[in-house]
Amino acid sequence: MSNHVEARPLQTGGPVRVLKSVWGATGSAMGVVYTIVFAPCAAITARLGFHKMTSSISRLWARLIILTCGIKVEVEGLENLRGLNSYVLVANHQSFFDIFAVLAYLPGDTRFVAKKELRKIPVVGYAMVQNGHVIVDRQGGGRSIRHALEAARTNNYPICIFAEGHRHNDGRVHDFEEGAAWLAIMSKLPCIPMAISGSGAFFPREAKVPVPGGTMRMTLLPPIPTENLKSSDRKELTRKLEESVRSAFLPEL
Repeated sequence: MSNHVEARPLQTGGPVRVLKSVWGATGSAMGVVYTIVFAPCAAITARLGFHKMTSSISRLWARLIILTCGIKVEVEGLENLRGLNSYVLVANHQSFFDIFAVLAYLPGDTRFVAKKELRKIPVVGYAMVQNGHVIVDRQGGGRSIRHALEAARTNNYPICIFAEGHRHNDGRVHDFEEGAAWLAIMSKLPCIPMAISGSGAFFPREAKVPVPGGTMRMTLLPPIPTENLKSSDRKELTRKLEESVRSAFLPEL
């Protein structure tokens, strides 16, 4: 099963490069506008406990950014989510558009495991905390771990972890950290490996504006059960997750 979200591609050439630059800058500016409009709404609804409404606001925000920037998003393997409500989504990470695409085009009210620095973003950080995203403070030790585990065990939604630890846009999948495997094993939730391809090409890590008209693909692989695994199996599970993602990653997309 696949889901295609398309934008009309631009022709190549000198004038078009100028148009793309203007389009990219406009897309970035509109992204800021969308955030100014939607972030307070998300913060208020999350604070009042209307979490599904907050997720719907986040989905609309992310989709508007993608469409405004003319990005084509391809989603493959949705059949691997059939029958699953709560699971650990384990992916590589190339670009901020990875987050937008997960929010906009995957089913369910996905929450992210995110670094504590995101809490400092005005309004957005507050909305994330209030809506149940797992903010990890590596200096916080056990409290962050307990928070992540409690969220995984008690909430009926997917939790997305970018297993490389931070973004890479060099066209490769990097070594996975063991946190995603540990969380899945301890919560007994299935893991869904997901390969993200292409997003680093149109919005790499150091870029200020995206190159519009780009294409990215999210490929969902078959679930890996964890019911019979124990903490000591996390290294092997991490290896399986990494191999699955590597097998579906498209460096030339």
